[in-house]
Amino acid sequence: MASATTMTWHEELATLVGDAGVRLPADVSPAAAAVGGGGWYEEEEEGVGKAEEGWAQQAKGFAQSTAEMLRELGLGVWDVAAQSLAGAEDSELAQRLRRPAAAAGKRLSFMNEYLPEDRDPVRCWVVVAAVAFVALLVLGVGSGDDTATPVEQPKKLYISPPNAKRFQLPDGRHLAYEEKGISADRARFSLIAPHSFLSSRLAGIPGISTSLLEEFGARLVTYDLPGFGESDPHPGRNLNSSALDMLHLADALGVVDKFWVVGYSGGGMHAWSALRYIPDRVAGAAMFAPMANPYDSKMTKDEKRKIWDRWSTKRKLMHILARRFPSLLRLFYHRSFLSGKQGQPESWLSLSLGKKDKTLLEAPMFNTFWEKDVAESVRQADAQPFVEEAVMQVSDWGFSLSDIQMQKKEDQGLFELIMSLFSHAEREWVGFLGPIHIWQGMDDRVVPPSSTEFARRMVPGATVHKLLDEGHFSYFCFCDECHRQIFSTLFGTPQGPIDPAPETSEATPETTEETRTTSEDTAEQEQETAGSA
Repeated sequence: MASATTMTWHEELATLVGDAGVRLPADVSPAAAAVGGGGWYEEEEEGVGKAEEGWAQQAKGFAQSTAEMLRELGLGVWDVAAQSLAGAEDSELAQRLRRPAAAAGKRLSFMNEYLPEDRDPVRCWVVVAAVAFVALLVLGVGSGDDTATPVEQPKKLYISPPNAKRFQLPDGRHLAYEEKGISADRARFSLIAPHSFLSSRLAGIPGISTSLLEEFGARLVTYDLPGFGESDPHPGRNLNSSALDMLHLADALGVVDKFWVVGYSGGGMHAWSALRYIPDRVAGAAMFAPMANPYDSKMTKDEKRKIWDRWSTKRKLMHILARRFPSLLRLFYHRSFLSGKQGQPESWLSLSLGKKDKTLLEAPMFNTFWEKDVAESVRQADAQPFVEEAVMQVSDWGFSLSDIQMQKKEDQGLFELIMSLFSHAEREWVGFLGPIHIWQGMDDRVVPPSSTEFARRMVPGATVHKLLDEGHFSYFCFCDECHRQIFSTLFGTPQGPIDPAPETSEATPETTEETRTTSEDTAEQEQETAGSA
């Protein structure tokens, strides 16, 4: 008992917890260490706190705490909004917005295929829209710093005064055209060429020489599509009206016989329309990388994939806008080729080009032609004709390429039908049965070779000429040897122009004198016969 009374409370506590292995410094009393009034314990705790809780750790902890609070706040606001809108479906405002929202959702539903299957489209597209807005805001802020760097401003387009030949169509519109080669009375062959997108009557076959046309006795006629160049617009135009415009043009220029139609790139759909709607007036077709409708229902998935994979992202976007939101195309057009400034086709038309095409586009002769052709194309400074052209390319043409040449169907009985399955009789075709030649560059990234493969499958009578290492422009534009090969394929050996018919004015007096002499002799014979009687 005596020993127990002499033990302090620290010693009694130590006997209860055992030896922890902690030894106090000699200059620190247990009482001071116990109460924490300075000394070793306080210094150690302060030292440890300073090592673990620096400024960086404190800032990191503050940021994490703030993020957690904002997250909780956002979840709370979302829950409150969800509870508040739980019964809003029956409100008057919701009923008014329900139909427009459903229509907008239906038009945007085609984009849901790009989302993961386990994601809610509404929430995902809200996030996508927010991110896109922030990205555009950042790009806009960043572009403001470029003003300090001196950049050469693009030159303005020079639009020459109007000088085209024009004629009036039956509906009162005027169509501008241009002629090259042999005159109408001596032309052995007549060709009519509708131009492609962002082009004009000045294009035709770029760089073709007059001597080559004269050698083959050919007459090349090009014209401005409605609303392009100096041709009047036609708000209700389609591919049927395009074929009729070609027909009226041929009649107005005295093309009595059949004419050849030339279709290059986007102008190919107008050439196809001539084969479909006026086949009796067309002698043949010369196609050069003709554009097909990328949304054609008869195109296979593999053909569509090969076409879309060759296009740049911006070009894909332009086709999607033309298909879904054509009114937005005006904004892009006014910021590019309708801005009044000069530009390059690769950027204005969102093209991805091969080696030969890039080399050609850098040549001075092509740049001179391009500037003049584009200036004529945008003469009227109206985006509507370009929007109409872009929409027609991706919309229902009113016919399928398979309608140009169709297998002849005959009324057969059951016995004839069974026998035809085992016979090897040749198929009979109806429609346009004249020659169709398609030249396709295998390095073409504007109208990929898959588009021509589709056209060949739809039009069995077409002859495809595959051009290795050629692009979209390199074979058709400014290539004298290529143009000679084309004309030799279409017309054979050059025979020159047709000699005019000999004049009959010199032979008329002689014929009249002989006739008069014969009449006088006959009269004398009749008088002699009457006298003898």
